[in-house]
Amino acid sequence: MVKAVDQARAAAEFQAGDFGVGEYLGAVIEGDRVLTHLFECPHPGYRGWHWSVTMARALRGRNVTVDEVSLMPGDDALIAPAWVPWRERVEPGDITPGSLLPTPDNDPRLEPGYTGGELAADEDPAEWAATRAVAGELGLGRERVLSMEGRDRAAERWLEGPAGPDDSFTKHAPGQCQTCGYFVRLQGGLGRLFGACTNEYSPFDAHVVEIEHGCGGHSDLVEKKRGIELPEPVFDTISVDSSLFD
Repeated sequence: MVKAVDQARAAAEFQAGDFGVGEYLGAVIEGDRVLTHLFECPHPGYRGWHWSVTMARALRGRNVTVDEVSLMPGDDALIAPAWVPWRERVEPGDITPGSLLPTPDNDPRLEPGYTGGELAADEDPAEWAATRAVAGELGLGRERVLSMEGRDRAAERWLEGPAGPDDSFTKHAPGQCQTCGYFVRLQGGLGRLFGACTNEYSPFDAHVVEIEHGCGGHSDLVEKKRGIELPEPVFDTISVDSSLFD
């Protein structure tokens, strides 16, 4: 079948069309009476690729036939990256206006909340309606709430982020966020370490910051003197005594 190079080239040229077929690169034995001929692909958009023509000969047969013609990448070919499922490609901050990101029903960051819905069918509806109203006011009426793992993952992410205790702002700050008047603590377990900044002039305004974080907008940094009040001018050059056009 090595002598059938011309037949393999003709099959490759028929399949390649405008892509063209380049130099013969050799042959690879695939099995008994099965051989693959390789040809260079000269197309500039497929550098490092080659045409692969697989040919076979039947038992006791004298003629070879073309089984398959395909364009295959070589070792230095430019190929598309490995497929990654959509859920694994999503990164923090990818949610944009109008986009939806469904949460898995087994998300370890969440756990079932208290709604009373599972007992409402067996008890007095009016009684459970009042219970659910009170639970909603206390923040307990959500179907799912943040789990311990979810809180721990959020805390680790925030500590390592730009509003953590080890960034450049904190190193040059006159004080920590926990002593700043613009600092508002979060509720729940996360409030032991984190709060929100309310200083509109700070780059961390409306962001979650760690209690030992800091910036140059600390509330204890007060100017020693207020603005100077200027005296009344000796000559009044602003008011008009009379108009020239009266």
